[in-house]
Amino acid sequence: MMLDEEGGEPAVPLEDLKTYLRITGTQEDGLLARLLASATGLCEQFTGQWLVVRQAREVVAARAEWQRLTARPVVAVSAVEGWSEAGVASVLPVEGYAVDIDASGEAWVRVHAPGVARVRVTYSAGLAGDMTMVPAGLGQGIVRLAADHYATREGGEVKPPAAVTALWRPWRRMRLL
Repeated sequence: MMLDEEGGEPAVPLEDLKTYLRITGTQEDGLLARLLASATGLCEQFTGQWLVVRQAREVVAARAEWQRLTARPVVAVSAVEGWSEAGVASVLPVEGYAVDIDASGEAWVRVHAPGVARVRVTYSAGLAGDMTMVPAGLGQGIVRLAADHYATREGGEVKPPAAVTALWRPWRRMRLL
């Protein structure tokens, strides 16, 4: 299984972090934007969900059994392409595969087209359409984590503050293997 995703944008506006830190100038905007992007990525890893909708392409083996796609919550599947053992690509007919998105946003795919060894599924996943729609608790946790990293940039222990994990915990989704 291989997941290729478009770059995610920070889930919080730069101005929110600057206001929190009481920074009015622009000379540290690049650093602050990178801290927000990093905090957004850590939030996504902690919660197990993408925050802002973006496109993903995932290659999975062609199997008749249902296979779960990696990113979540999935909002739409836009394409399913197949490859033969010889590496010849083809567009699968609709009757050659099945896709399902369950109530929790998990997407599943199965393939029953003969001669197909693997498929590439193109889909969109994320909680919010843009950063203005990210749930407040997640956004506040991202700001607090980015601010904490800003404060400890000269060294010191970088560990998510308990307040950040408390803000993110209601959104955490884990999979049992």
